[in-house]
Amino acid sequence: MEQLDFFTVPSPCIGVCQVNNKGYCKGCFRSREERFHWNDFTGEQRRNVIRLCKQRYVRVMRAKLAKETEGQVEETSPQQSLFSDEDD
Repeated sequence: MEQLDFFTVPSPCIGVCQVNNKGYCKGCFRSREERFHWNDFTGEQRRNVIRLCKQRYVRVMRAKLAKETEGQVEETSPQQSLFSDEDD
C-alpha cells in the first residue's frame, strides 16, 4: 500500500549546477537522470533520491576529511625533519 502524500517532496537543488568527476551534481548530488526526471517521479521515488543524495554527500565529506587528515599527518611526520633544509 502506497503512502498518501500530503506534501510534495521539494527538489534538493541549491542552484550549484556543476557536475563532479562521478557525474553527480556538486550542489545536490543527484545524477543526470535524477535531475532530468525529478518532475516525473512519485513521492516515494523522490524520497529515495533524497536518501541517495545524503549517502553521496556523506561519502564525499568523509573522503575530503580523510584527504585533509592525511595531509596533516604528512606535515607533522617526524621524518620530515630529517629532510628539511633548516640544519644546513
